[in-house]
Amino acid sequence: MSSNFLNLDGVRQTIADTITGAAGYVRQRVTGDYEVDDFGFDAHFTESVWLPALRVLFDKWFRVDVSGIENLPLDGGGLLVANHAGTIPIDALMTSVAVHDYHPRNRHLRVLAADLAFDTPVIGDIARRTGSTLACTADAQKLLRGGELTAVWPEGFKGIGKLYKDRYKLQRFGRGGFVTTALRAKVPIIPVSIVGSEEIYPMLNDLKPIARLLGLPYIPITPTFPLLGPLGLVPLPSKWQIHFGTPIETGHFDDQAADDPMVVFDLTDNVREDIQQTLFRMLSRRSSIYFG
Repeated sequence: MSSNFLNLDGVRQTIADTITGAAGYVRQRVTGDYEVDDFGFDAHFTESVWLPALRVLFDKWFRVDVSGIENLPLDGGGLLVANHAGTIPIDALMTSVAVHDYHPRNRHLRVLAADLAFDTPVIGDIARRTGSTLACTADAQKLLRGGELTAVWPEGFKGIGKLYKDRYKLQRFGRGGFVTTALRAKVPIIPVSIVGSEEIYPMLNDLKPIARLLGLPYIPITPTFPLLGPLGLVPLPSKWQIHFGTPIETGHFDDQAADDPMVVFDLTDNVREDIQQTLFRMLSRRSSIYFG
C-alpha cells in the first residue's frame, strides 16, 4: 500500500493550508486588492481557497501522478483535449490542479464546461470564479487568442455518463468543433489521458426515465449510490494518473483549413486515437486500481 494513501498527517496539513489560505483570502478581500477578468475568473479566490481545497483530493485521496507536463506551452495559448469519465466531472478539477501545481509557471487552466454547470445554483458561480466558461466557439476563441491554456472534454455527458462496463472506451468526439477552434486560433492541441476517473463512481445502471423527468442527462446507480444515501456521494479512492501528450501543432495549416471537413475530421480522429492508445498503455502498466 502506498505510504501516501490516507496519510492522516498529510490530510491535516492540507486542511491547515486550506484554512490559512482562506484566512489570507478574507484579509486581502477586505482591502479590495484583487481582479476579476471578463469571464468572471477570480485568480485570487482560485489560488487562496479553491485550489487548496482541491489538493485534499488530488494529493491525499486520488494520489495523482502527473507526467508529460513539459508538453504544455510555457506561455501562449494551447487547447487541452481529454477523455471524460466518472459520473461527476471531477476529472476537470483534478486536471486544473495538475496544470497549476506542476507547470513551471503555475498556469491556470480555463475549462470549457457544459451549460448545465452554469445553470446550477452555486456551482455555476464557483465555476465562473475558478476559470470555467461556456463551451462555445466565441469564448474558446477569445481565451486561446488571449494566450490562455484552455481545456475541453469532447465526449461530454456521453463520457461521464457511460456504464462501468464501457470504462476507458472513448465515446464520439462530436463533430470536431475543438479542432476548428484550435485551427482558427493557431494553437497546439495537447491530448490528455486520464486513468483512475472511471473507478470513482462505477456506474452500473442509469435511471433514464427519472432522469428525463428531471431534465438530467442521467441518474446513476453505483455500488454505493443510492444504497448508502449521502455516503454514496463519496468517491472511491482510486489511484489516478494524468498524462499530457505530445502537442499537435496547427500553425502550419492555412486559414482555410478550419473550413475543410476532411482536415477537421482527420485531426479529430488523430487526437481521439492518440488518447485511446495512451489510455491502453497506461492501463497495461497499472498494477492496481486503488494502489497504483
